[in-house]
Amino acid sequence: MSAFQSPAWLPGGHAQTIWPLMRKGTLPALRRERWETPDGDFIDLDWLADTADATRPLVALFHGLEGSSRSHYARALLSALAERGWRGVVPHFRGCSGEANRLARAYHSGDSAEIDWILRRLAALAGGAPLFAAGVSLGGNALLKWLGEREQDACRLLAGAAAICAPLDLTISGHALGRGFNRLYSAHFLSTLRAKALAKHARYPGLFDAKRVRRARTLYEFDDAYTGPVHGFAGADDYWQRASSKPWLRAIHVPTLLLNAANDPFVPQAALPQPAELSDAVHFECPPHGGHVGFLSGAFPGHIDWLPQRLLRHFDRLAG
Repeated sequence: MSAFQSPAWLPGGHAQTIWPLMRKGTLPALRRERWETPDGDFIDLDWLADTADATRPLVALFHGLEGSSRSHYARALLSALAERGWRGVVPHFRGCSGEANRLARAYHSGDSAEIDWILRRLAALAGGAPLFAAGVSLGGNALLKWLGEREQDACRLLAGAAAICAPLDLTISGHALGRGFNRLYSAHFLSTLRAKALAKHARYPGLFDAKRVRRARTLYEFDDAYTGPVHGFAGADDYWQRASSKPWLRAIHVPTLLLNAANDPFVPQAALPQPAELSDAVHFECPPHGGHVGFLSGAFPGHIDWLPQRLLRHFDRLAG
């Protein structure tokens, strides 16, 4: 089996079944910390608990849709960081840590303001050591958007960044998720998204149309009924257009690895950037295989060590 011999169907937030394929099957001990947000809500962060040296680099991982520190890619990266004695943290987007957040709002693909608040706090906690940020799928899109919006200012916080399987153009990727075999994974995401939204409606009646949320059978219908209106957008079309990171790629100044597999069913070829759409700080890699945050390699049944090692090679080059 060649490198990246990865099934195209692996989803970003829910591919827990490939965790046993990791060569080392134990997740390092994690320490949970809760941060109160400026608007009266909270987020939970899971830190590597046994990092001895506070001067070592700190890597923050922003997860994908309905992901968490338990997602396969988070476990793989945390294990790799623990092996080399680096610090690592997974900030959970609101409502993704296993406990419902307080406010009617949740999280979304373009929430660069939340990324900014988190990274500024992490930069202070890094204590002068290099701070790196990686984002997977939805988290990658939000991170890229923040990098482009902040331009040079982002360089004062981050030594480097990486985005893995980010949708880039939410309109193209969103509609791709509503077609063919991808509809099975849309249904999987929607099962938790719909339940969370309806629980919020019970606490905040009248804020959005619960009947439309119950009827939603695609991410477009869900985003049009809940995500868009609750987070300040006119609907799904407005949300997908304004939250996409692709228009911001030319403005990025932080050295950034952009990694998208050519066979990712959630990010069609049309969503991928052309050279003219990238700044000189963005290094784009598009391996032929990898699916959506799969990147299995090695002899059958394979392992998922390749992705964390590729990220750490990128960060090593920038650590100084």
